[in-house]
Formats: sequence, C-alpha cells, structure tokens
Amino acid sequence: MPFQFPGLPRAMLFSALLWGCVGTFAHAQQASGSLEKAQALRNEARSYEHGEGVRRDQAKAIQLYCESARLGDAESQYSLGWMYANGRGISRDDATAAYFFEMAAKKGHSQAQRMLRQVGDPVIKPPECLFDSDGHDIVALAAPERRKLMEMVLKLAPEYGVYPRLAMAVIRAESNFNPGAVSPKNAQGLMQLIPETAERFNVKKPFDPEQNIRGGLAYLRWLLAYFKGNVALVVAAYNAGEGAVNRYGGIPPYAETQIYVKRIRETFKLDEHPYDPAIAEPSPDLNKIASRRTM
Repeated sequence: MPFQFPGLPRAMLFSALLWGCVGTFAHAQQASGSLEKAQALRNEARSYEHGEGVRRDQAKAIQLYCESARLGDAESQYSLGWMYANGRGISRDDATAAYFFEMAAKKGHSQAQRMLRQVGDPVIKPPECLFDSDGHDIVALAAPERRKLMEMVLKLAPEYGVYPRLAMAVIRAESNFNPGAVSPKNAQGLMQLIPETAERFNVKKPFDPEQNIRGGLAYLRWLLAYFKGNVALVVAAYNAGEGAVNRYGGIPPYAETQIYVKRIRETFKLDEHPYDPAIAEPSPDLNKIASRRTM
C-alpha cells in the first residue's frame, strides 16, 4: 500500500510534490546560472589580465575577478590572491592576498592552500571590493528593526541579477525602509512603486515587503538591461523614468533626480553593473547619450 499523509487529499499531495520538484529545479537553475556567470566573468578577467584579444588592463581584471569571487568562484578568488601577493595591477598586500587565498582554500583549491602558508594571516575585515555588491556591511551596521528587511534583500536580489547593495541604496533613498510609505505621487511601499510600475511587474500587494521588493528588483533588472549596466542612468531612470533619461540624453536636469543619483552613488560606487541582455532591448538613445558624455 503506498504511503499516505493522513487527512491530505491525493490532489493536494500531488500538487505539493509537484511544487517541491519545481522549486528544486528552480534552485538548480539559479545555481547553474550563477556558476555560468562566474565562469564568464573569470574568463573576461583573464583576457584583461593577460591582454588576450583586448588591451591589457589589470585594474579591470581585478574588478571582474572580484565580481566572480562574490559568486563563489574559487579560481577567481585564487587569482585575486595571486595579484595582491605579487602586486599586479594593485599595491602588494599579503594580508589581503591571504584573505582571497583563504576563500579559495576553503573550497578545496590546492594552489590557494599552498599560497596561504606563504603569505601569513589574512585581514579581518573583508576587502572593499567584496562590499561593493553584497551589502553585508550595511546589514551589520543597521538598526535591528531594519535587519529583517535587509536580509530579505540579500536573499532576493541575486535572483534578479541585482547587487544587494544597489537595491538597499534605492530602498533607503525611496522609503528609508518604511514598508507603508506613500508619496504625493502615490508611489507605494519600500521601493516606492507607482501603480503603473506595480502592474507592469505583477505586484498585487505593494505594501507587502516581499512583493514590493520583487517588483522593484524586476524593474532594476529591466533598467540595467535597457541602459546596458550604466548605474547612473539606471538610478536616474528609477527616479524620473526611462523616458526622461532618453529625452534629456542622460541624467535629467531635475534637482530631485540629481540629488537622488548622488545619494545612491555614495553607497553604491560602481559605475557599471552586470546585466542580462535577454531581459530588454537597449535604449535606442544610448549612442546619443554616450556621445554627449564624451563631449
């Protein structure tokens, strides 16, 4: 006789099992996507490190390796340690090198384990480049009543390919972490979604923290693809709308928007953010915007 859950109808049991399988498959897909992204970033970093097919740029290589290291790629963690240990593209720093070697060594990277014995003790505080996206330092310093919301952002943001630190900076600027916030223009919730944006990204309950965060993250993901990862344009568009950014060929000359962009950039300092080009076609005005910025 097959095993049964007492009191649970067969249809509900089948549904639960089905959704369990779907959830497992979704997590596997997400992990696979993160792995592929980390490998792509590592390969690009190596190209810049060695000048293979592109102009050699070790600072760019370090940035890309760090993005991959944040996704858990042991090879990138080892490469960062090697560059710090040898002063390649950055001042030599054995303690920081040891931090990255230790990250890789914990994943079983044999070369990192050997190098760790040669460079001494690691720094206690994680290197700054690891803070540019993960936002854990913000959470650690936050008031207790905000931490639950911040932990939710840390969990959800990677699902949308958005750095948690950027999402947290937007939430702070939009609502100061007040789930019940409402603006004079009827923007609602943590990420201040206007009704049109909420509908566009399938947010039924804008004052539900998780739904609101997911809607805001979906919009940020779309803007990142639309403006090809240009953080200043993405942030300006989140505040003033992508149409205004296109119309003015860059950050609109609105005092509110310019202050908003400056405020977010104080927390999120990267100029470029990875994006998924499959999410949206790029803005048709990007070339015009780029030409204005170089004038």
